[in-house]
Amino acid sequence: MRLHTFSIVAYEPTEQAWGVAVASKFLAAGALVSWARAGAGAVATQALARVGFGPDGLGMMATGKSAGETLAALLANDPQRERRQIGIVDAQGQVAAHTGSECHDWAGHKIGEGFTCQGNILTGPETLDAMAAAFTQTPGELADRLVAALLAGENVGGDRRGKQAAAALVVRPDGGYGGDTDRYLDLRVDDDAEPVKKLAQLVKTHHLFFGKPQPQDQTPITGEIARELQTMMLEQGYLVGQSDGVWDEASQQAFWALVGNENLEERWNLEQSPDKIDRVALDYLRKRFGK
Repeated sequence: MRLHTFSIVAYEPTEQAWGVAVASKFLAAGALVSWARAGAGAVATQALARVGFGPDGLGMMATGKSAGETLAALLANDPQRERRQIGIVDAQGQVAAHTGSECHDWAGHKIGEGFTCQGNILTGPETLDAMAAAFTQTPGELADRLVAALLAGENVGGDRRGKQAAAALVVRPDGGYGGDTDRYLDLRVDDDAEPVKKLAQLVKTHHLFFGKPQPQDQTPITGEIARELQTMMLEQGYLVGQSDGVWDEASQQAFWALVGNENLEERWNLEQSPDKIDRVALDYLRKRFGK
């Protein structure tokens, strides 16, 4: 299968995170292109994609092979290597990339510190230049920077056939929901008129529901805020009585039920900080239920 696409693989040492982001006029491109494992690295396999390069490459890097060594091993006995395109980042952030001589124009890759961008059937090299600049200049966590790279690449050309799918995958040690997997973020837009823009929206939504509350965003539930939350709960059927501004056990239990139904349990916990609320969660609830 030919995956005509542009992608970026990267490592962020401050987060101990590895990730891949991809966009393509190819249905569900992220399901085939993107591979990552915390403590091993990340792989993007495209053009005449050999999907096995993903798990095989991660397996090699998990044993200590560098990105360069892994790339060489993957291509060594591959009779179709000149039709392949692959980008790799290893556990230490070393990168390697390959664009076969038979990949459809425009095709190429651009390597930077801790990342590599690659693409084929692009409008030209400006796509990769814009991706690299956006990735290095954008603040925020790895997921934000990966998606910024896709947006920048798309804005100057991208896949010259058009748009269909986009995806972002970020792994961290114990970074998954509940802390028992490494899959911190795995978002895909499989078929959409504006997949990269939709992906950017999904990443923001992921931050809302799965982001960790910051100490500076914690605010006491004052009588005024308690009354506001109680009014929401009364209107939505979580609480019986009146909004008197007293943040008692009944109000807290009712709010815990609302939080669970709204998937905000990463933002407010009945046992850990019942008398404070995260401003991000409060803003969301005001938009969701406010008048």
